[in-house]
Amino acid sequence: MDNNIDEEDLLLLTIALLPTKKRLWVHPINKKRVQRGEYHRLCRELECYEDRFFIYFRMSRNSFEDLFNLLNSSITRQTTNLRTPIEPRERLAICLRYIATGDSFQTIAFSFRLGRSTVSAIVKEVCEAIWNILQPIVLPQPTRQTWMQSADGYNRLWGFPNCVGSIDGKHVKIKCPANSGSDYHCYKGFFSVVLLAVVDPNYKFIIVDIGAYGRESDSTIFRESNFYAQYIATNQLPPPKMLPGTYNSVPHVLVGDEGFALQPQLMRPYPRATIVTDSRKKLYNAQLSRARRVVENVFGILTMKWRVFLRPIECKPSTADKIIKAACCLHNYIAEKHSPSPPPTEQENRNETETQTGLITISHTNNRSTQEALEIRETFADYFYTTRYQSTL
Repeated sequence: MDNNIDEEDLLLLTIALLPTKKRLWVHPINKKRVQRGEYHRLCRELECYEDRFFIYFRMSRNSFEDLFNLLNSSITRQTTNLRTPIEPRERLAICLRYIATGDSFQTIAFSFRLGRSTVSAIVKEVCEAIWNILQPIVLPQPTRQTWMQSADGYNRLWGFPNCVGSIDGKHVKIKCPANSGSDYHCYKGFFSVVLLAVVDPNYKFIIVDIGAYGRESDSTIFRESNFYAQYIATNQLPPPKMLPGTYNSVPHVLVGDEGFALQPQLMRPYPRATIVTDSRKKLYNAQLSRARRVVENVFGILTMKWRVFLRPIECKPSTADKIIKAACCLHNYIAEKHSPSPPPTEQENRNETETQTGLITISHTNNRSTQEALEIRETFADYFYTTRYQSTL
């Protein structure tokens, strides 16, 4: 018995004394980051070429500098005796490059000469900082004035009175989460989280709701969202108002597609089968489509500028949520910086095509509507038909 114990102790001692391959703290390639890394070479050169800088970072140099000044204190890390931290400007560059290209963390790591886990941590931390800092500035909680300005814009630009926003939801592809079952598996056959958004007439987000399971429908996500609980269920949208030139008072509404159930505060199109022989309903659908196209175009612009949406996001769902939130804030941030005008019809069509390759439309719903909602839709249909008839006289 004692001999066996002695032999085991001797074997363990021998194993412990065997030379082991030490894990590198920093890979030799990455030690040359300051001399040859993409940030310290290419990014420095891009500062001399505004057009190339814009293509690389998806924003002008002035916008980049303003964004950096806002985030600087939140993304700066303390210097220690063990290592010098990555400077905050480089951290922002890494995050923007990831969202702009959608390249894998490993590809970004090779370019910037960093470890993959380092890039992953930087993207997560900077995206969180972008949301925490920018959201109160470019995506604040809407007020009564916000809704009224949006309603005025939809009437003036898109010909739909009493409309406070265009709403839609899109599937954002993600890597299959571990032990998630079918929660994130959508009807298109891939895994996703849902981006539900309300946009104003000037192509900016008013509200975003991110992270719902991919298996759920627009209508379900809408009913379970914080936006619905705060504004729809408690009637916090602006009060009803008479349609222009009439005495017909209708609520302020959102406009959506067939993925949403018809509600007093949310208008959707008439079923296609009912508009074939009814020009009044066909005209209503055309007017609603014109206003609803704004949210489709916003998703198209978002997808073209931030190409992380064109491929599955290979992160945990919680990290994917942070990336999507950051992209939405950056969309509004750049829109306010550059004050874009509504794109022409050709661009709208191109945007919508691009949207379908990156963000996938949610399935339709056939939920029954209330009599009140049906009557409100009829009032809008009568208004558009009467207005169109009077304009021909």
